[in-house]
Amino acid sequence: MKNRAMLIGSIGAGKSTLTNALLGRAVPAVKTQALIYYDWIVDTPGEYTENPFFYKNIMATALEVTHVLYLQDATSGKMIFPPGFSTGFSKLPIGVITKSDHAEADLERSIEMLRSVISYGPIVITSATNGTGIEQLKKLVEMDTMDLMRRYVIDAQDECLLFTDHLYSSRNF
Repeated sequence: MKNRAMLIGSIGAGKSTLTNALLGRAVPAVKTQALIYYDWIVDTPGEYTENPFFYKNIMATALEVTHVLYLQDATSGKMIFPPGFSTGFSKLPIGVITKSDHAEADLERSIEMLRSVISYGPIVITSATNGTGIEQLKKLVEMDTMDLMRRYVIDAQDECLLFTDHLYSSRNF
């Protein structure tokens, strides 16, 4: 794969678990303490997005990737990304909802949260445990333009894929 994706999200959002699933690795996820480069994926510590002091690290690392994956834990009501955060990067954004198979998952809330971060782009509902959305996410990272990603999502008619083109979320902040 020629493209490279950086995963960003809160502590415990499932970045390392998703990385392992995307790479087909059957190893336990461990707490990421620094940037870790695996093949076509850059796994980042959750502190990089939870503390604005570290935004410079995300910005610098984004220079090395083609796609930025914004992870939202479906079991968490906590949003760590500021509204419109993806517009600060000139990289292709992909929203990723993790832990969709969990009993406490709230997909509607997670979708609305990601729509506040990504005003235009795909959102993939995933579960690293049962493989939901993993292949679709890999295919999106292989694509070089937003138009290709949009057409893929629309043509796939897959319930774990959606495309958001909302400038503003309907949710009141």
